[in-house]
Formats: sequence, structure tokens, C-alpha cells
Amino acid sequence: MTLSQDEAFARIRLLRSPNVGPVSYAKLLARFGTAAEAIEALPDLAARGKSRYRPAQKDRIEAEIVAVRKEGARYLFHDQPDYPALLAQLESAPPIVTCRGNLALASEPCVAMVGARNASAAAVKLAREFASELAQAGFTVVSGLARGIDGASHEGAFPRTIGVIASGIDIAYPPQHADLQERIATEGLLIAEQPPGTEPRGRHFPSRNRIIAGLASGTLVVEAAPKSGTLITARLAGEAGREVMAIPGSPLDTRSLGCNQLIRDGAVLVQTPEEVIELLESFTGAPRSTFRVEEGGSEFDYSELASADPAEGADAISGLLSTAPIAVDELIRQSGASASAVQLALLELEISGELERHPGGLISLNGADE
Repeated sequence: MTLSQDEAFARIRLLRSPNVGPVSYAKLLARFGTAAEAIEALPDLAARGKSRYRPAQKDRIEAEIVAVRKEGARYLFHDQPDYPALLAQLESAPPIVTCRGNLALASEPCVAMVGARNASAAAVKLAREFASELAQAGFTVVSGLARGIDGASHEGAFPRTIGVIASGIDIAYPPQHADLQERIATEGLLIAEQPPGTEPRGRHFPSRNRIIAGLASGTLVVEAAPKSGTLITARLAGEAGREVMAIPGSPLDTRSLGCNQLIRDGAVLVQTPEEVIELLESFTGAPRSTFRVEEGGSEFDYSELASADPAEGADAISGLLSTAPIAVDELIRQSGASASAVQLALLELEISGELERHPGGLISLNGADE
């Protein structure tokens, strides 16, 4: 698909506008047809809010585009032919990313490799060896450029590696990996969802992790502590219906307990690169791992929003919501309204800042003001 410069600019501006995330972005495009028309409609949709709504300023977007070009990067939009097919399957797939390097790597068979930042020397060596053999077998290794397992995975796979970062495309994080990040951008592929100049924040890392998991048909956890960010990536892979694999470790080492927990919960135990290759080469969309988090959302064709009836408004839907997360399909059942009307009402609530989205397709009222 070829975008006009005006529509590409409008899409970037739409996504950078307050309270517009990947899901609401898709709904706005489906309802209004173009980003330019969606931007015009934003103030009316947000009329419920406590303050006057202003879309992202044009000069801010102009400065962003200049910064992207200065880095030698490019924008990739969700409906362009070189957008990675597996990533596009996620409901929350990033509508726009910036990237540097060989974009073809993202359309080849990918495996995500993640693990502890403070990894043991043995696990770092193992990750490097696994990544090397997986790359030689034709897989692109995807990771997050963190210290420890991530860095070792990138190094072992060069040049068949993708780094997904939680900052802007022009920010190296962690600083110790500045050279590694630049090497990935020139020899492999570097992907960022955040605008240039964005320093990484805690909330950015789960978003980065969903991209790592979404690019790959399987995620391999090499070493991880319980309740670590690594396990978030594994959970996201499971939610997306991808293979989840883990290398077991000693129960005496806390850095292995996360992997052992994953295996107990249904991840596939692997001990050699050949086992990973066998799993992923035979992957048809039905993973052998039973590690899953039940999703709360339901499939919905966003194109139905174009004919939604605004008369079935947001007030009635808002009355059924609380700060406790609930599935959208349950909300549809209880409201008695059509699915398209409920989705339109949720869109209005989200743009006005009243709605919060949670993993697994759950929604709630925003409790930030309570």
C-alpha cells in the first residue's frame, strides 16, 4: 500500500494524540476511513472529558519526522506489505514503528530469546551458543538489547538479529550497549515504537516485550527469576498463541526458578538448539506448549464501527463499568447493545481519558483520579 505524504503525516499525528493507543487507533481508522478525518473528529469524541481536547500539534510531528530522517531510520505502517505478518496478528500490534537496518529479517522465521539481566556466566554462554545455531539454521533471533541474556543472544546471532528497544530510535539503552545497538542497526534490524527522543520508562518495557513476542513464532526463555519482566514476554507469547519454551535450571539458583515455573505451567522444556528448531519448523499456529493466559476479549471486526449507531451512547456503557477489569464480550451481553455500538462507546470513553485497557482484552474505568 502506498500512502500519500499527507495521510502518513496524519497517521503519525493521530497516534501521538492524547489517549490514542494501538487499539483505539485501529478503531478510529475503521470508523472514519482516514487519519485526517479521525483527527478532525477527536475533539467531539472527547467531549465527555474534563478539559478541552487537543490533538498532537503539527510542529511536534514535523520535528519528529526530521529526527527520524536524521537517524537514517524510516517509518513502517501497519498496512504496508513489508510489515511483519506475525506481528500484525496481534490485536495491539503497533500501528507505526520506526526502524533501521534490514527490514527483510522481520519477515523471515523468527525466534525470540529473552532472559535475566544479571544472568549467570553459564547462561550467557548458553544463550550465545543457542542463538548462533538458530541463526545458522535460518532463524532471525529477536531480543530486547538488555544486559545479560538479551545481549548474548544478539551477539551470537549476528547478523540475523532484531533488537526491539523501549526508547526512541535515537536513544541507546542501556548505555553500555550503545555500540551493540548501533551494530544491530547497521548489520541487523533495530525497531522502536516510541517517538525519537523518548527515554525508556517502566511502562514502555511491557509494550516492547509484546513486539518481541509478536515478531516470533516462539519465545525461548534461557534464565529468569520469578516475577521478572522476562516472564511478561513469555506470557504475551502464550496469549498470542505462539510457542513458549524454557531451558530448565537448578532449583538452588533463583535465576532459574522462572524457567522452571514456566515449564511447570506448560512451557516446552528444551535443552538443545535442535529441539527449538524442530518445534518451530513444525509450527503451524497450534503450539505444543500449553502455557496460556485466558483472554478476556472477543474478536471484533472494526469495520462495523463505520455503521455504529451513536444513539446507543457512552453513558449507558460507562454505567456498567467500574475500576474492576471486565471482558468486552461480557459488557456487550450485559448492556444488550450491539457490538458495534459498545465498541463506539468504548472508543469515546478511551479518547476522553475515562477508559483503561488491560492485558487479555479486559477494560475498566480509569481509576487514576480516585
